[in-house]
Amino acid sequence: MTLFAVTQLRFARRNLLKILEGVTAEEAVQRLMPMNSLGWMLGHLASQEQANFILIAGNDVPYSDLHKRVGFGFPASTPELEEMRTVWQTVTAKADEFLDTLTPEKLVERPLWRGEPFKHTWGTLLLRTTYHYFYHTGEASAIRQMQGYKTPDFVLKMTDDEEFSGQQ
Repeated sequence: MTLFAVTQLRFARRNLLKILEGVTAEEAVQRLMPMNSLGWMLGHLASQEQANFILIAGNDVPYSDLHKRVGFGFPASTPELEEMRTVWQTVTAKADEFLDTLTPEKLVERPLWRGEPFKHTWGTLLLRTTYHYFYHTGEASAIRQMQGYKTPDFVLKMTDDEEFSGQQ
């Protein structure tokens, strides 16, 4: 059974994608200062998932230069949304392979990074990534509103029935 925390991350992903529906190529690279572009945000979140759930998990990363292109602390960039959507889809599919192996016991484990226990547990990494999505979903919503679009009034339904009784 998929952990509830993983379901929440996937829910956060869907909410961001909902905000990005209908974005044109021109809108995706527009920077409304001091915010980043929509294309950057999608790539930036892919970069975090690649680091947390592929690299730290001990797997080969599909995009070795992604962090330098859209990572925190690097020069601002305005990558095309469609390129970043392809990157994001590839990264999240590979991250999901790892996320689907998580158990309640594993959530409290600290992964090894460069031979030492990492500063966060798998559970903390999962939560931080989920919250990061919602941070940028709000920012993306503000950008879309500034671009003249109406954004969803509330978050999407978590599932078709929104029932989660008994999940971890």
